[in-house]
Amino acid sequence: MMKKLILASLFLMQLFAMNSHAALFDDKEARKKILEVETTMNSQNQATQTELANLKKNQQSLEQRVQAIEAITKGGGLMDMQNQLETLKQEVARLKGELEVANHSVEATQQRQKDLYGDTDTRLRKLEGGTTPATGQVPAVDAATVVVPAAAAAPARNTQEYQLLELANGLSKESKYKDAFNAYDKFLKDYPNSALAPDAKYGLGYSQYALKNYKSAIATQQKVIDLHPDSPKVPDAMMNMANSQIQLGQVTAAKKTLRDLIAKFPNSEVIPAAQKRLKALEAIK
Repeated sequence: MMKKLILASLFLMQLFAMNSHAALFDDKEARKKILEVETTMNSQNQATQTELANLKKNQQSLEQRVQAIEAITKGGGLMDMQNQLETLKQEVARLKGELEVANHSVEATQQRQKDLYGDTDTRLRKLEGGTTPATGQVPAVDAATVVVPAAAAAPARNTQEYQLLELANGLSKESKYKDAFNAYDKFLKDYPNSALAPDAKYGLGYSQYALKNYKSAIATQQKVIDLHPDSPKVPDAMMNMANSQIQLGQVTAAKKTLRDLIAKFPNSEVIPAAQKRLKALEAIK
């Protein structure tokens, strides 16, 4: 009986130990699971906190922008900008109108100048006792005021140099001024050092005048005067220059050119015409 009791006690003690070990094992697993859950929750919580912080920053930025817009609206900033824009539009419209007026004024001035130049030439011809050229005619062909370049005495007549200048002179006499200009220009390019170069340069300037290229005519005749001061074409060049200046409305310059011509070349064939034209210019007021 005692032995049975001892055996029973041992069995109970073994059974109790087994239960305790099982309970201990279950408690460790539970703790491990709890730790894993806590770690996961902490990570999620940290991520949530970070997201909340970002949202808060965005909210603050939006609030600042809203406040700035409200400040502009309350302070009349938009209204000021609209007023400035409207003012600029009005200024642009005003400047556009002034530009149109200025363009019209320039066109009117140019037309008045053309009328003045034409009227000056007409009045000069009347004062000189000449006749007003018919419509479409070129004033440059007035033989009393501009001398057509004469044929040069040298070189020999059978040379190409002489014949080319003769061709240019013939075209000028036939009033084919554009063709004459081309012929004189070719001569000067082919024979720049020719003894007939002064004649060709004068003819070139005369053609420019006849073609109403008055500024170019003045420049060309000035070359005759400066580069060939001893040429017999200098008085003719000065006369042609004065006529070009008149056509450009440069009356003061034309008077000076005519006075210089009369003083330097009193025996030139163009002097009577120069004196007549100078007198006519001085009579115009």
